[in-house]
Amino acid sequence: MKTKWISIAILVSLLKLPASADRASQTETPSKPNILLIVSDDQGWADVGYHGSPIKTPNLDRLAREGVELDQHYVAPMCTPTRAALLTGRYWSRFGCTFAHNDRVLPWKTWTLARALKQTGYTNYITGKWHLGSRTDWGPKKFGFDYSYGSLAGGVNPVNHLYKRGPYSKTWHRNDQLIEEEGHVTDLIGAEAVKIIEAEHKGRFFLYVPFTAVHTPFDEPQKWLDSASHIEPDRRQYAACLQHMDAVIGDMLAALDRTGQRENTLIIFFSDNGGTNGDDSNRYPDTKVKGKIRGLNTPLRGWKTEVYEGGIRVPAFVNWPKVLEPSKITTPVHAIDWMPTICGLLNIPEAKEAMWDGINIWPLLIGEENPLSTNRELYCQGVRGNSTALHQGDWKLVIHRYKGQKDQIELFDLAADPYEKNNLSARQPNRVTAMLATLAAQQKRDNDAVPGVNELAVTVETQ
Repeated sequence: MKTKWISIAILVSLLKLPASADRASQTETPSKPNILLIVSDDQGWADVGYHGSPIKTPNLDRLAREGVELDQHYVAPMCTPTRAALLTGRYWSRFGCTFAHNDRVLPWKTWTLARALKQTGYTNYITGKWHLGSRTDWGPKKFGFDYSYGSLAGGVNPVNHLYKRGPYSKTWHRNDQLIEEEGHVTDLIGAEAVKIIEAEHKGRFFLYVPFTAVHTPFDEPQKWLDSASHIEPDRRQYAACLQHMDAVIGDMLAALDRTGQRENTLIIFFSDNGGTNGDDSNRYPDTKVKGKIRGLNTPLRGWKTEVYEGGIRVPAFVNWPKVLEPSKITTPVHAIDWMPTICGLLNIPEAKEAMWDGINIWPLLIGEENPLSTNRELYCQGVRGNSTALHQGDWKLVIHRYKGQKDQIELFDLAADPYEKNNLSARQPNRVTAMLATLAAQQKRDNDAVPGVNELAVTVETQ
């Protein structure tokens, strides 16, 4: 079918929430949309209702059912790398980032999605987890966001909002300045998103909502524990946290409906990595809920931090009423594709410094054509370089590196063996050799944008 959006000039948005509205013009035609980008944290493949989970996620299920479900959506095996990929269209290893950490990830001049949208009149908001630099002078406003709120670091204690013990424990902020406030982290993130949606806007908004749910530590109110009473006790906190997040997403959808913006809002959702095998919650101050609580990735193999499918293939969908027809796409797509796709949708040309690894998948989403060949390559540098994966069509090469030992090589035919049970490397030596050469070429491109390396000092935006 043909796309139902048209390009129009958009008024340049102001930093603060404007007092006057152009709400009517936003709803009359499906022009350049508002963009609501929701990222969950550590949500497993099997931990969503539309994948058969007993955990209740009615809002996610409806958005997936009425939108385009992305059955093979790939990410990094940890959170910080995925966030770098999402906001740049590049593999995380280009920035030397292969694990979750608190240092600045992006060079100052990085052409981020927020910067690209700003040049075409969008106002950019983030409410939730940043984790691309945990100091206040490394926050979202330095990389194109007009407004920021939430955790500068990673997942936090849901009640006191403290990150792990150490120099970045105090991390809760507004506009890159540390603050203190009361409330459950999921409610605060969601309420801020609703406030932004309901504000009067000139032009369009880009609202990035990276939840801390369902990342450890857990401390859910009794209301949500009661709602998850049908789930086994050792996963009840996890289920309550996920159902809590789903309800808050429902609040955001209701706000879009109330303000007449739903039909002109593009919604993208995915998890930042696969479900965890049980992170240690004791590293967070004043943690009440002890123990290691798991996500669930079945029937996929592996966990968060691993390059098997369970670590990097996640629940995902895109939804835009009356523009995207309900469907399910099994073609592999990736977090690196969202910046090229959104820029393509809005006719924003690729800047010469972008060097995207991702591609524009919009034609795939609307069913006009498939821009992805059957042999599309997807490269994944694992945590601290200890493992690496390369998808090439249905074939997947996995390499594990152990100190003082020979690399362990695995080859899987995902079309016949989607759960990675049968290592075919010994039977396919020529294919392994060819894929190793391709992998080496990808690795040569890594570390070309490491912060502080050949990086000129620049004045970055502070407004």
